[in-house]
Amino acid sequence: MTPAAKRWVLVIASVAVVAIVAAAVVFLSRGDEPPPASATAPIAEGPREIGTRYLAALSGGDQRAAANLTDDPAAALAVLDAVRAGLNAERLTAKLGEQDPGGSSAKVRFDWQLGAGAWGYDSTIEFAQRDGRWLVHWTPAQIHPQLTADRRLAFKGAEGSPVLTDRDGKPMFVREGNGTKPADGVRVDPLTSRLAKHAADNAPAAWSVELRDAAGTTLEKLGGAEGVEAEPLGSTLSSGMQQAAQQAVDTAGGPAMLVAIQPSTGQVLAMAQNAAAGDQPKAVSGLYPPGSTFKVVTAAAALEAGTGPDTVLDCPGEARIGTRTIPNDDRFSLPPSPLHTAFARSCNTTFARLAADLPADALAGAADRFGLNADFDVPGIATETGKVEPYGDQAQRVEAGIGQGEVLASPFGVALMTATVASGEALTPSLWRTAETGLITGYEAPDASVLGPLRVMMREVVTEGTARELARYGEVRGKTGTAQFGDGRGAHGWFTGYRGDLAFAVLVENAGSSGPALKVSGRFLSGV
Repeated sequence: MTPAAKRWVLVIASVAVVAIVAAAVVFLSRGDEPPPASATAPIAEGPREIGTRYLAALSGGDQRAAANLTDDPAAALAVLDAVRAGLNAERLTAKLGEQDPGGSSAKVRFDWQLGAGAWGYDSTIEFAQRDGRWLVHWTPAQIHPQLTADRRLAFKGAEGSPVLTDRDGKPMFVREGNGTKPADGVRVDPLTSRLAKHAADNAPAAWSVELRDAAGTTLEKLGGAEGVEAEPLGSTLSSGMQQAAQQAVDTAGGPAMLVAIQPSTGQVLAMAQNAAAGDQPKAVSGLYPPGSTFKVVTAAAALEAGTGPDTVLDCPGEARIGTRTIPNDDRFSLPPSPLHTAFARSCNTTFARLAADLPADALAGAADRFGLNADFDVPGIATETGKVEPYGDQAQRVEAGIGQGEVLASPFGVALMTATVASGEALTPSLWRTAETGLITGYEAPDASVLGPLRVMMREVVTEGTARELARYGEVRGKTGTAQFGDGRGAHGWFTGYRGDLAFAVLVENAGSSGPALKVSGRFLSGV
């Protein structure tokens, strides 16, 4: 290469080096410059933005996040946790309101959902700057204006307070959470459980939010169900009789139920059914053939038609009446005997013949006068008394006369029938001391000329008839019943009776005879 060419190469190389160095200088120089502020720098949060984030964290239940937005996180977290625990709050909605012109404080609305009810109030939060950053200035008073570091908020509910009481004010069910539980010593069955739910749904529960000192002493009531006391619903049930009834049906071998009514008032004293009877309230609304307990009605119809208690009637072991063949239990027979004897011994053939000879509407009319076609609206539980219609067909009357065929009654209805015999008056059964039973279809009681002989006849059932095993329980009057159902191979067992101011009915399903019902009745009477 010539000397001239070498010089040109060196010049060009020098220029390139200078260009590269210059470019590097420019690049490095630009790399040292900060990027535009709009690219990465956070936007400075003002008081309103901080306050909104703070309240959002409180509403979301994140006390720690809320505390970290204050100027004293440790103190704030301790109080916020204590407030949540003390109120046992389900939900909080906290919203920022109007800010003061200087921006140092703002109104806040707190709305708490506490399970028992809603509690809301207004408060104020303050703001402060720390190291150039806006924060919520911590003070307990922002959570509630009367809250301080040595005070706390506490929810006071009706937990453990009575929700259902008996006729004497004794608790039967108490509040537990959002529901109820039996009071100590109370046996639970589907009937009383339904009453407890009705009571809980209709008896307002008092609750309050209290301001307390560090020792737990209540300083002031801040809110709650103002003026409402946790008054329980008072039932007409007797705890003693209810317990005796429940224990009695629990000893039965099959599904069993018992209803007791006070004849002088119509108040329901006890209603119980055992676990085998299921969850439905069959004791008060289940309809069954009443069997020979219905002979109370048939006897009344016969007395009204002119048959006297001393009228002598036939009682063969079996009788063919029209198209029906009616047997006595075990086909026993009696010589011609007065009506009261046929009643005490429960002679089917006698009563089937009486019913066959009655007018079509006689049995339904007599049943009306004992409340078996009445209809009541009892708050808290659905009830049915029975169903007895006019029977133009003689075969239907024959079966109805002994409580079979199309005749139906509930233990509640049969107990009402017996209470009517005892009282001599039409009754409106009641279950509550403060809520009246609605009368949909009422009734008028039989005449005293009918009820007098009936009472004597029902006493003879116990002294000389089919319920002699109950004679040791005092002045008991009643009627046994065996009611076939289905294809006739199964039978329910009944007993209904009264002693003094206590009338009751017992049903044991598929018992085969009245014997199991008599045993349940005896256990009940021995316990009351």
